[in-house]
Amino acid sequence: MLFNSLEYFIFLPLVFLLYWFVFNKNLRLQNALLLVVSYIFYGWWDYRFLSLIVFSSIIDFYCGLYIDRSNASTVKKRWLTLSMVMNLGFLGIFKYFNFFAKEFVAFADHFGVHVNTFTLDIILPIGISFYTFQTMSYTIDVYKGKLKPTKDPIIFFAFVSFFPQLVAGPIERATNLLPQFYKKRQFNYDNASDGLRQILWGLFKKIVIADNCAIIVNQVFDAPEQFSTVSLCIGAVFFAFQIYGDFAGYSDIAIGTARLFGFNLMQNFAYPYFSRDIAEFWRRWHMSLTTWFRDYVYIPLGGSKGGTWMKVRNTFLIFIISGFWHGANWTFMVWGLLNAIYFLPLLLLNKNRKNIGGIAQEKKLISLKELFQIATTFVLTVIAWIFFRAASLTDACLYIKRIFSASQFYASEINIKPLAFIFILILVEWYNRAQEHGLVLNVTKITKPLRWSLYIILIIFIFWFGADKQEFIYFQF
Repeated sequence: MLFNSLEYFIFLPLVFLLYWFVFNKNLRLQNALLLVVSYIFYGWWDYRFLSLIVFSSIIDFYCGLYIDRSNASTVKKRWLTLSMVMNLGFLGIFKYFNFFAKEFVAFADHFGVHVNTFTLDIILPIGISFYTFQTMSYTIDVYKGKLKPTKDPIIFFAFVSFFPQLVAGPIERATNLLPQFYKKRQFNYDNASDGLRQILWGLFKKIVIADNCAIIVNQVFDAPEQFSTVSLCIGAVFFAFQIYGDFAGYSDIAIGTARLFGFNLMQNFAYPYFSRDIAEFWRRWHMSLTTWFRDYVYIPLGGSKGGTWMKVRNTFLIFIISGFWHGANWTFMVWGLLNAIYFLPLLLLNKNRKNIGGIAQEKKLISLKELFQIATTFVLTVIAWIFFRAASLTDACLYIKRIFSASQFYASEINIKPLAFIFILILVEWYNRAQEHGLVLNVTKITKPLRWSLYIILIIFIFWFGADKQEFIYFQF
């Protein structure tokens, strides 16, 4: 079920009414309701894959219990290993098997050895990369003693399948989300109002920004040889805002929806295109995944405690693995490698944690130096996004080659209307850059008529300027 679909706008109010007006006096029934509606939400796409998420939940539920009950460290490791093998095994079969099979055949052909191609006729279940990492973090935290395992299967299954963030994150930690299922939840008007505002802002980013940009991006990336240098540059910039509006928009809707039900999810995006260097960008972009790799891969590998070689090795490993997580294509791995190369000078010069605080916190405008830093970081990011978006490495290289070789410098062959929407996005998010999302409003300073005028304007934009409905990009990851 898509957040930007008619079905969801019927589904959400019905669940809200049942949750707060029918099951509000019984916490266990509330959790059971969340479990049922989460399975309906996921099964709406393809009910057959419900068995996959149920089986994964059963495995990790019992692995967590047996890890906690075991006294011997070797036994604990066996249960942890079972959890990791099962989760990564599912991910490997559905997401990477065909990729490696085809690459093996191509490698054999290169040496004159003919191997029959063997691939699986399967589709990638939406959300598998997200809920797999979420359940793995649970068993790892239980193993490390950071978390006591839950003995309530309804709570655990609801935690794994919690519908607001099930298919595209944020990738929640059990230490944050799981305890919230145990607490009696009281309806809070202020939190619910803020959640609705965040949902509205997420819909604006998805429907007005991302979907309008997608039309131009698809045209340009499908046939880069037909476009001029300026048009190719605009197409690349539009993809940067498409993927931001799409993914950050999804996260806003997910976090806002969770607030309607009394849950607090972690912030997933913190205005990443205002970053002054690549290190800051990765502290602000897809924060739930970045911190997941930091805590469960980077630090266990030694983190930054070792020598220069260890820090460089771990950095490259993290970025390449992150690229591979996004998809079974060499383009994603090159995208990760390119970001690692961007990151390397900051790491070697010990400047990777230079820009920790927010930009221009006490000012409305920024200095020329900061503007140059933001622009430089954005350009580097856009270049990397070309590899992320292209269908193949050949296509990505052709796109970049055309940017520097096309002789025409005009953009009349594409529609640049999304630039106006992007300008609005930048203005609003710059104004609220110190807040958790772009539509945080101070109700004591902004009058009710002004607030509602803003809401109505955004709704008009969504219905009037919204492009044809597009699936969320990260559903395929």
